[in-house]
This record gives sequence, structure tokens and C-alpha cells, in this order.
Amino acid sequence: QVQLVESGGGLAQPGGSLRLSCAASRLFFSNYAMSWYRQGPGKERDLVARISTGGNTNYADSVKGRFTISRDNGKNTVYLQMNSLKPEDTAVYYCKADGPFQRTYWGQGTQVTVSS
Repeated sequence: QVQLVESGGGLAQPGGSLRLSCAASRLFFSNYAMSWYRQGPGKERDLVARISTGGNTNYADSVKGRFTISRDNGKNTVYLQMNSLKPEDTAVYYCKADGPFQRTYWGQGTQVTVSS
């Protein structure tokens, strides 16, 4: 059974940083585009950042210049480096894998809270 396990969430002060990780198991990781989504209180789940199998990246306008997505195919892990955090970044962050034959998998989510 495919598993995506997020870690690295927690409490950060405004202007601070956090690094999220998503470790994948039981899938051919390098064949999957990986994304981070987030869902704030009372909001829909929105795309934050995506990295293709070839390493191309794209970001939501709200996080451009502050967040960086990266992947390590040797470790089956995707990362989200979050800098200059703002209170509006508070959300549950989810990892998503999109692969061949429209296979899609989600992680269970990790809470990020930005507050002083």
C-alpha cells in the first residue's frame, strides 16, 4: 500500500521558517510529480507548489519567493522550505503524488501554525 508521510509542521513565529518533508513508500517515486497543498480553516484545499518528474517547479502567487519545493529521488522524499512565514500561511499542509495512469495519492497532512 502506497504511503505518503508528512513531517516538519509545527508552530512558527511570523517571519520564521519551517521545512516540511514528505516521505513516500511503495511507489516508483521518480515517476511521480509531487505537490504540496494546504487547507486553512474554513477554506478549500489549494495548490501551494508542484515539482515535476524532471524537476520543473511552479508556485502559487502567494508563496512565490518565500517557499521552495525540492525532491530527492534517492530518498523518495519531497520537501517544502518555507521562509518569511505569515499568519495567513497557517493551514494543514498535504503532500500529493500524481503518477502514470492517473494514479493519485495523498498524505495525511501536517499542521503549520504561524503566530506570535
